[in-house]
Amino acid sequence: MRIFNIKGITFGEGRPVICIPVIKKEKDEIIAKIIELAQRGVQMIEWRSDAFADVDQPQQVSEILAEVKPYLDKTVFLFTFRTKQQGGTRSLEEKKILYLNELAAKSGAIDMLDLEFFEATRPEKEIRRFQKMGVKIIASHHDFEGTPDERILHMLMDQMEAGGADVAKLAMMPNSYDDVVRMIKLTNDTREHYPNLPIVTMSMGPYGVITRICGEAFGSCITFGADGEASAPGQMQADKLKQILDWLHESMTD
Repeated sequence: MRIFNIKGITFGEGRPVICIPVIKKEKDEIIAKIIELAQRGVQMIEWRSDAFADVDQPQQVSEILAEVKPYLDKTVFLFTFRTKQQGGTRSLEEKKILYLNELAAKSGAIDMLDLEFFEATRPEKEIRRFQKMGVKIIASHHDFEGTPDERILHMLMDQMEAGGADVAKLAMMPNSYDDVVRMIKLTNDTREHYPNLPIVTMSMGPYGVITRICGEAFGSCITFGADGEASAPGQMQADKLKQILDWLHESMTD
């Protein structure tokens, strides 16, 4: 029941899908990197548009989406504007982010859209609106300072599930291995409590590396791996991440 498929790539069963963020600053670099990754056959690409130097010029964003669209037939494409308060590189007014998200959803280039659930004024309305445009919504929340207690973690998941998101994502910064254990438990608890909600969870930084590889066991359906420059603390290089996930999958299915 938790499983869905985009472009032949399955989310919610087996190995987590490896998503590679693109965080280049210049237009030509962004286009070249997305095309390169797609031609290499990666499963999923995230364009972190907040890193783009001219993201406040919608026409430039549209041109990038139009340029890369023909190369994405077999690659899941996620559009993300990560605000500074959620660990991104810059801030924009909410209405401008909403406009960028709408532009991306209408472009026909993207398959998934990241929505910072607790930064939006009316997240449920935005989720329904973009879903009607044919994209799946990842409702996300990031905390780069720490990991809340178990009650708050469950409350965050409850609210994102109630908001109608296709996928709920929580990324927290652990200050101890106890924090990491609580995130893993949250993942497993959420899988049991909301069997129809695909989830993405991770503990960031060195403490949390284990959470980037154990999704198949505990229920996280996407993991983020770098191709060169990392977009978040603790990200492994994607090629090494794939090897580990392959080994774990073989061991778990023998």
